[in-house]
Amino acid sequence: MLGAGRRSGCDGGGRAGGAGTGRALADRAVAGYLWGMSAQTFPPLDARARQVLRTLIGRYISDGEPVGSQTLAKVSGLDVSPATIRNILAELEEIGLLSSPHTSAGRVPTAQGYRVFVDSLLQVRSLGERELARLRAEMTAGAPGTQALLGTASELLSAMTHFVGVVGAPRREQFAFRQIDFVPLGGRRVLAIVVFADGEVQNRVVEPQRPFGQDELEKVANYLNTHFAGRPLAHIRATLLHELRQARDEMEQLLAQSVELAEQALEPPGDDMVLAGQTRLMGLQDLSDVDRLRELFEAFARKREILQLLERTQRAPGVRIFIGEETGLAPLEGMSLVSAPYGAGGQVLGVLGVIGPSRMAYDRVIPVVQAAADVLGAALQAPGGEPPKP
Repeated sequence: MLGAGRRSGCDGGGRAGGAGTGRALADRAVAGYLWGMSAQTFPPLDARARQVLRTLIGRYISDGEPVGSQTLAKVSGLDVSPATIRNILAELEEIGLLSSPHTSAGRVPTAQGYRVFVDSLLQVRSLGERELARLRAEMTAGAPGTQALLGTASELLSAMTHFVGVVGAPRREQFAFRQIDFVPLGGRRVLAIVVFADGEVQNRVVEPQRPFGQDELEKVANYLNTHFAGRPLAHIRATLLHELRQARDEMEQLLAQSVELAEQALEPPGDDMVLAGQTRLMGLQDLSDVDRLRELFEAFARKREILQLLERTQRAPGVRIFIGEETGLAPLEGMSLVSAPYGAGGQVLGVLGVIGPSRMAYDRVIPVVQAAADVLGAALQAPGGEPPKP
């Protein structure tokens, strides 16, 4: 019945094509939403097996209980007996798409079963106008700075899906700075105050090799503000070093001081991300084990591994889905990440997404994630959002 020859590819997660708004996802099948990481081969499913698998996973996502042949015979829409359904279930279990928990007569989907479901059986409908309007109304460029927008996006993702909303923050070196000031703190310590073009303000204590007086700090700040305001941080240090090699006398001294202070003050900070809704996981049936929850919360606290997972999706357009072991993170076993990149001015700035149990309503979560990415990018692009300059 199942035949042979279907291959599940392995590029590190799943991609849902299309980078438009939630409306652009209307009533579209999501074939190719992303192949899993395991490169496991599955035989092709005939129409009856596909319908049984689709119905079983939909029912399990809805109820959270193993699904038996009697139930499937009633709700699958197939004119077959429970015995035929049992044969189909046995074959789906044999190829690794279903499993039988404990001694239950019912089956539940495996991670591979979810992957086949997401890649070839799922129908994604467009995000409702009311939800899209909520995203646009609450995630506006009027928010006080990029960080506030990211926090709002994370909270909205969590509130609208009831899972964990996660947003990777843009690298600061992608943004132009508007102004810099230096304040002596005593000894060699100097407070650098950097105002970015998107309204964010960062304070950083730097410690150059020698003490600087107030006059020297003012000269350096004036030089940097005059010559480099409006330019991304990544370009400034290289330009300063190039000009230093060509300069002489008094200008050389000023450039040397500028290089020393700017190298520390404008050094890109460590990447970060904004999380919201972690406590929503505590009430989920799928995460009733205290040790599992502890491991998961520790991973959220560390952030680094989840941020690296997000970055794996940054260069591919559209929604990407990681299911279970595809994440490569032990604490996310039995969990899924649905993510999409966001950007402004034609430049990808970061990735946002939702983390929840693999038993999630993908047809609902996918359009929320895609629409949130589009709306956040539009908010960063709008006046006051000040997108980074290339």
